[in-house]
Order: sequence, then C-alpha cells, then structure tokens
Amino acid sequence: MHYPDHLRIITVCLAWQNGFISIDSAPLQKSYMTAMEIWLLERAEPLYKIYPWKALLRAGSGGCAETEYGQNLMQKMMMSYDSDPKEYARLAGFGYRMLAEAIKADLPYHISCPALLICGEKDKAGSAKSYNKKWHQREGLPLKWIKNAGHNSNTDQPDEVNRLIEKFIGEVDGKSLAKSKKTILYEA
Repeated sequence: MHYPDHLRIITVCLAWQNGFISIDSAPLQKSYMTAMEIWLLERAEPLYKIYPWKALLRAGSGGCAETEYGQNLMQKMMMSYDSDPKEYARLAGFGYRMLAEAIKADLPYHISCPALLICGEKDKAGSAKSYNKKWHQREGLPLKWIKNAGHNSNTDQPDEVNRLIEKFIGEVDGKSLAKSKKTILYEA
C-alpha cells in the first residue's frame, strides 16, 4: 500500500461502475411493449406536428408531472420552442424513433449489477408504470414507487428521489468498497 490516495480513487471508480438506476423509464425489449406502442413511437413527430401547440403544452406539462413545480419546469422547457413548435415535434419525434429503434433491436441483456427502479405512482406517460411493474416482476429488480409523483418523479418529489439514490449509492459503494479492498489487498 504505497499509494493509499490512489487506492481510494480506484475504489470510488469501481463503486460507480457497479450500479444501475432507472427513473421513470422502461426496459428496451420488445416483450414489454405492444406492436402498436412501437408503431406509435415511430410516428410521434407527425402526430406532434398536427397537435395544436397550446394543447400540446397543456398535455405535456400536465402529463409529465403532478406538482405545480414539476409542471412549470416542463412547460418552461417546452416554451423554449414556442416560436418553432415544429422543431419541438422534430426533436421529440427523433427521440421516440431512437427509442423504437432500440426496442426493435431487442438486444438480450441482463442487469447483473445492483439496480434500482424508481417510478412515480401517478405516472401517466404511455405505459411506464406497467413497464416498471413487469420489469420488477420479470427481473426481480427492486422497484420504489414515488407518492404524489408523475412521469418526472424527480421534479415532483426531488427530496425523495435523491434520498433513494443516495441510499442506493451508499449501499452499492459499501459493498463495492469492501469487495475492492479485498481485491486490491489480494492483488498486492
């Protein structure tokens, strides 16, 4: 142990590489979604373009968050496209197409590191709640529901989401630190 500071840095890097957190997201595998959901993801841009902008603003902010704070954040982000709603539709459509492409690739994967799924109890964005329930059941990943939170649970209940993340990192870091120290000492 000639470089104790260096070993501590290695330990921290290893700890950060050994965990997975999903916030209001979904697995990227076809078995979780219907063909219609994937089809709609691929066609979001033209749908967004014909949707009246003011109605899309209301639906976007109200559909993603439950609290006034969360809704205001979403509306503020969307309002940056107020002068060019078609650009918003283009960017959103691009994101949804990339998501559909990833899902259609249907790559096999298994999360073998410590993981945590976080989802708002009132998530109304597509089928995110259903996806998280299935992901939890099929893979056995821990799932934490955030009360009084929608799809952007980190804006609706930031203190609770941060608490869960900090707790998870502390648990993973503690396990990784113990494992890393054993590995480093064994290699020495």
